[in-house]
Amino acid sequence: MLKKFSTLPFAGTAEQEAKLNAVINANKHDKSRLMGVMQEAQEIYGYLPIEVQSKIAEGMDIPLEKVYGVSTFYAQFSLSPKGEYNISVCLGTACYVKGSGDIYNRLQEILGIGTDECTPDRKFSLTACRCIGACGLAPVLTVNEDVYGRLGVDDVDGIVAKYKN
Repeated sequence: MLKKFSTLPFAGTAEQEAKLNAVINANKHDKSRLMGVMQEAQEIYGYLPIEVQSKIAEGMDIPLEKVYGVSTFYAQFSLSPKGEYNISVCLGTACYVKGSGDIYNRLQEILGIGTDECTPDRKFSLTACRCIGACGLAPVLTVNEDVYGRLGVDDVDGIVAKYKN
């Protein structure tokens, strides 16, 4: 699945920028620390927007293309923000054959966002995963740490409503 940048405007704070600058300055003379810097940057911002990747590239004197390549290659990095409630739908085999694709489509419809996107109010984000190890409960979705299993499309509206309030 291709990663894509968020369509939401970057909203970093001065405090976040100061933390990132400290991380970059502590590591800028060791290019082998790129992934570590990127991990710390993602902890600071919650994701790696192009603005943050550019600061890392410039500060560590590494081509932006390399930073971008690392951010898109490793699944641990996200190019778009996570909402207050991150909804993840399992699209692994057991869940998929029991209808998780339809559940995922319904969530996109309700939330008005696609894969790896965040609602404009940053309340919800939507991701897909391959397996969460709850095949006996298929199909399964999670909302942050809450697990919902044995779902049907008709259950989706109620689950989203629970978190909207």
